[in-house]
This record gives sequence, structure tokens and C-alpha cells, in this order.
Amino acid sequence: MEEAPSHTAGMVVNLVRMNSPFRRALRYSWRIPLLLWHALVDLPVTMLLMVSPWGEWEIAGRRIDHRVVRWWSRWLMRIYGLDVRASGTQLPDPVLFVANHVGWTDIVVLHSTRMMGFVAKREIAGWPLVGWMAKRGQTIFHQRGSQESLGDVLQQMVERLREGHSVGAFPEGGTRDGRELGPFHARLFYASVEANVAVQPVALRYGHGGEAQTIVAFRKRENFAQNFWRLLGEPARVVDVVYLAPILPGEAEGRRRIAELARERIAAALHGT
Repeated sequence: MEEAPSHTAGMVVNLVRMNSPFRRALRYSWRIPLLLWHALVDLPVTMLLMVSPWGEWEIAGRRIDHRVVRWWSRWLMRIYGLDVRASGTQLPDPVLFVANHVGWTDIVVLHSTRMMGFVAKREIAGWPLVGWMAKRGQTIFHQRGSQESLGDVLQQMVERLREGHSVGAFPEGGTRDGRELGPFHARLFYASVEANVAVQPVALRYGHGGEAQTIVAFRKRENFAQNFWRLLGEPARVVDVVYLAPILPGEAEGRRRIAELARERIAAALHGT
């Protein structure tokens, strides 16, 4: 008697069916027009609402520019079929938010849940859509491999935090293949120690239980344009943004211990513990 296919084999078959050329073409057929509208119509309106003086006005206690960044980011992810779900208690500004780094969508996903200025590599400034929004979303750009640039970035982070603004960063220092969580660079946490603010770890899980981390991540030798296009044809998925227990000032001694605690909490959340 022929054995019944395993549960894992069934999932693989379903995934292949969901990613059949016909289904991908069908997704492209309606997502591309929506993406063009979002870039050519929604983005200029968003940028207009972000400028002074009306960008600084508040509605129900929230600045207009912060609201429109969240709105634009959420809709960009919906066009990509990513349903962002935030959980956990977010600390009020100023906070240093640190998250695991999966792909270029991470900044957009986080912006859809909370306004924060990110630390990002300088190349992002030239990326379509994402780069334009990053420039206007209080992003601090860093030139990789430059110690001078890193020193300037850390000082800008301290100033932002002292001014009462939140900053988001990816302590792994770059993306991987989505299979593992890399080590956290302790130097980044200098800013939270110097500004005496809390660090709140955030876990990003693509797909149910994080099953789509490797799909969202950059493939070997895949550039931004290729990943941008490939993900546009992917099936709809959930994205869990889990705001974890914060590390309060004085809770851990030294930036290295803060980095270790932040990584431990994110790793536990990624593994569902």
C-alpha cells in the first residue's frame, strides 16, 4: 500500500501550487497597477503632508507626518500581500528599538506600526520608494566599513534620543538568509546608555511562526530590484511585529550585556518561547 504524504510534504506541494507561474502572473496583474498608484499618487500626497507646518500638527495626540508615514507604509505592505500585525506594549518616546533584520521590508513593516528614525546603510537612500520615504522618515544613514561614519551615526542617535525622538536599529549589522539570528553588535547600544533611555527589542516574523523568513530574505546574489520584484508576486502572508519586554536604564550593566539581553529576547520570540 502506498504511504500517505507527510504533513511537511503536503505543505511543500501547497507552496508550489500557490507559487505557480499562473498564480504569480495573476498577482502581478493587480499588484503592479496598485504599486504604481501608490508611488505616483499616494507618495506625493504623503510627502506634501509631511512638510512644515501641517506635518507637525496633531490629530488625536499624534503628528500628521507620523500618521501618514504609518499609513503609506502599511498600504505598501498590503500591496505586497503582507498583513502586518503588531502585538505587545510599545514604550512611549524616546526609545531605542532594536529588531532582527530579514530584508528591505523590515523598515517599512516597523514604520507601519510606529514612527521611528532608523539607522540604515547609505545605499538605501537610492532605492526606489523605500529610499524616498526613508529620507523623510528621520533615517540616519551609515556608510558600512567606515569608523568615522559610525561615530557620527552614534552621536546623531544620542542627540535624537535626548531630543525625545525614538530610533530604530538592526544590531546584526546587515541581512542574512533568514535562517538564523546573527550576533548583535554591542557598540550600537552606546546611544541608549549615553542618552539613558530604554531599549525595546522587537521580533519580526514573516508568515505563520516565521515560516517565510527565508522567502523574504535576499537570496544569494539577489539585489534589491530582483528581491523587490520577486516579493511582489508572492502569496499573501501575515507579518507579526512583536514588541517585547524592554530593557530599562539600569537593568543591565554595560552595552554588551544590553545587546545580549536584547538578542536573547528576540531569539526566544522567533522560536515561539
